[in-house]
Amino acid sequence: MVFIGFHASHEQIAPSALLDAVIGAERAGFDGAMCSDHLAPWTRAQGESGFALSWIAAALACTDFSIGMVNAPGQRYHPVMIAQAFATLEEMFPGRFWAAMGSGEAVNEHVTGEGWPAKSIRNERLRESVDVIRRLIAGEEVDHEGLVRVHRARVWSRPAEPPPLFATAVSAETAEWAASWAQGLATVAQEPAALRRAVEAYRGAGGAGPCILQVHLSLAESDDAAFAIARDQWQNGLLSPPVTWDLEQPEDFEAAVAGLDLEDLRKSVLVDHDTSSLADRIAELVEIGFDRVYLHHVGTEQAGFLDAAASELIPALKERL
Repeated sequence: MVFIGFHASHEQIAPSALLDAVIGAERAGFDGAMCSDHLAPWTRAQGESGFALSWIAAALACTDFSIGMVNAPGQRYHPVMIAQAFATLEEMFPGRFWAAMGSGEAVNEHVTGEGWPAKSIRNERLRESVDVIRRLIAGEEVDHEGLVRVHRARVWSRPAEPPPLFATAVSAETAEWAASWAQGLATVAQEPAALRRAVEAYRGAGGAGPCILQVHLSLAESDDAAFAIARDQWQNGLLSPPVTWDLEQPEDFEAAVAGLDLEDLRKSVLVDHDTSSLADRIAELVEIGFDRVYLHHVGTEQAGFLDAAASELIPALKERL
């Protein structure tokens, strides 16, 4: 049975309301959850961006299922602090926490005032950071000189077993590179052929662990209503890497989508008013080769989506998958 999870979007929903949503997601029958980790929203219309590490501790304390997060160590986050945070979460909630590690985006990282490195350098920095994090959680005293610097660091409160660290990747090239160090692959829905290339590249290079798919969707009583939600809240879906890597402010994302055809949002957001149809579309993507799928309703109001998920969407997906 494929794992069906709920995605909690910090960029769109205040932390207190998002906590209510993830509690509701467990009640609705989702198998687990994951959350984003942003300092700023993609657009001003989204208008939120709670601190993921604070929130996820509360979310784990208020639920019984697993919850993971995306994380980009190396610039805004020093890897020693991330190792301490991850070790604490896993010690408190054993077997329920995971993280998907990525090279980051300028919208969250530029605030340190350091230069924004090229993608190849960010990948090297990510690999160094993950190695430091793993060594610290294993109990080593770590010194490191490289793209990140560490001086005689130790993490004292450690879990019995380390949490799994997955890789985020969109392209087949990044997925293949990640196979050498990641314990799983997390990616976002895109054109099926591109998804297939990413999964095949990861598995072909010996990548182990789960392949995880995040799906953006908008479900409402009519197609027009569902599309209006996507148009208001997820216009950033019109953009993709490498453009999204280097923009610094929500206003920059708004400027970048100005003049683009909003109908193209349907390529990145599954817009639907029928749960059976939506289940078919999600299942087609999952069957490419994914072990887990996390559903992100791009609206700010989650209660209606959770009701529909409990009564119709999750049962339909379980039947198909």
